[in-house]
Amino acid sequence: MKKLLFILFIITGLISCSQKKKETAGKNENSTKDKVAAVYETFEMEIEGMTCEIGCARTIESKLSKMKGVVYSKVDFESKKGVFTFNKNAINEKLITEKIAGIAGGDLYSVVKSKKIDEIIK
Repeated sequence: MKKLLFILFIITGLISCSQKKKETAGKNENSTKDKVAAVYETFEMEIEGMTCEIGCARTIESKLSKMKGVVYSKVDFESKKGVFTFNKNAINEKLITEKIAGIAGGDLYSVVKSKKIDEIIK
């Protein structure tokens, strides 16, 4: 009886160690993905629907600056343009355009023109 309990104890220990190794291996793979080098792009976007400096331009700027992957966000009310630098490994131009269009219920702002800028602004 003691031998049987001892064998069960050993088998249980081996199974549990095996599962911990699998969990640890999965965590290491995820951390490697997080360490992929950032590749930055800067886009200038013409934004329609802004009616004021503080309520519109600053709101868009603030919302975009909080997006994961965005490192620079500046919206100019007078020119009706925004400049955004982001890590293209984390997000893309389409997601930024969708975020702008979704602010304030989704029926106020829209990106009518977008162009890539060679200068990276951080």
